[in-house]
Amino acid sequence: MRLLRKLCLMLVVFSLSSSLLAASAQEINAKVNQALKEFYQHSPAGKELTRKAAGVLVFPEVIKAGIGIGGEYGEGALRLNGKTVSYYNVASASIGFQLGAQLKSEIILFMSADALRKFRNSDGWEAGVDGSVALATLGAGGEIDSNTIQQPIIGFIFSNKGLMYNLSIEGSKISRIQR
Repeated sequence: MRLLRKLCLMLVVFSLSSSLLAASAQEINAKVNQALKEFYQHSPAGKELTRKAAGVLVFPEVIKAGIGIGGEYGEGALRLNGKTVSYYNVASASIGFQLGAQLKSEIILFMSADALRKFRNSDGWEAGVDGSVALATLGAGGEIDSNTIQQPIIGFIFSNKGLMYNLSIEGSKISRIQR
């Protein structure tokens, strides 16, 4: 049974990532630009926070799917002062009651130079283990909770339709990739 679960997990992750693995640096950057544009349209406060961040990590397309055993995968870019400096992927696996698929975007803001340094110097960074990510929720008019904006790492999750979800990125592993 355990071997069967591992095989299913490998198939799910492989099927999710196969189309994304071929993304070039230009494709990733174009999708990052589009995700940021959509994010700014839905949250003026998020746009202001992005300007203040030491670093901005954007995963424009994270695909999550599962039938009992699930996985998610996406590729994105780390930007400093508005310029891409490196590329990363995010991946996670889960077991439990789940059925379906979802496409979402994730933006992680490193609000302090220290938090950004720890992330960049890691060899595979895991949300919730190597750094706690305060997931932002938006109020009326796109305002962000004042307690959240004081955290060293702030995360946003949204769909391509602009609806914000209060999901978790805890347990997701983020690793540098070459593009």
